[in-house]
Amino acid sequence: MLLKLENVSKGFGKPGDPGFQPVLDHLSMEVSYGEHIAILGPSGSGKTTLLNLIGGMDHPDTGSVQFNGKDITGYSRQEMDRFRNQSIGFVFQFHHLLPQCTLMENILVPTLVERDKSLRAEKIDRAGALMNRVGIWEYRNKFPGKLSGGECQRAAVVRAMINNPALLLADEPTGALDSENVERMADLLLELNSEDGLTLLLVTHSASLAKRMGKTLELRKGNLEQI
Repeated sequence: MLLKLENVSKGFGKPGDPGFQPVLDHLSMEVSYGEHIAILGPSGSGKTTLLNLIGGMDHPDTGSVQFNGKDITGYSRQEMDRFRNQSIGFVFQFHHLLPQCTLMENILVPTLVERDKSLRAEKIDRAGALMNRVGIWEYRNKFPGKLSGGECQRAAVVRAMINNPALLLADEPTGALDSENVERMADLLLELNSEDGLTLLLVTHSASLAKRMGKTLELRKGNLEQI
């Protein structure tokens, strides 16, 4: 089992106060190695909050988040930073590429903490191979402002994959793309899942994208139900 959440609750504000807003309510879920799962749900249902808890960007009020059998909620800040860098890839609705950096430089940002020169060289080779694979190698020295949204989003996926994460968390990865690029992004994510063994967990409002995943869950009233 790659990921296991047990009785996770999360709210905003102080429990008991009039303004307290519960979001997740004793939610439990399990994700096996190699699964590809879509999470649907209305706006404000807590989908992004759930991804943030899984990725160590936030902490649950109660319950545990276990990754490879280890409870990450007890990690120190340094341990959590290392965990996110080595085990989790993030892709968001907007690519969040640095405008002052080339595509290649953007992709290599997660590798900057690596001090071993031989390992950094390996990451550069991996970046080139991944860029070739997704069709953006020819744009490696261009800046994001000179490229299309689809090209930038593919670069964001490569950046997320540069450190060989076990789990890719995608929050509305096609939300800013046209229908043609939605299909291309779906093809890319499923190819990475199939050929690289990448476990994929994505939040989406796209019913067509969700249908291509192996499992679809819906988040309502703080809990997940399989569709």
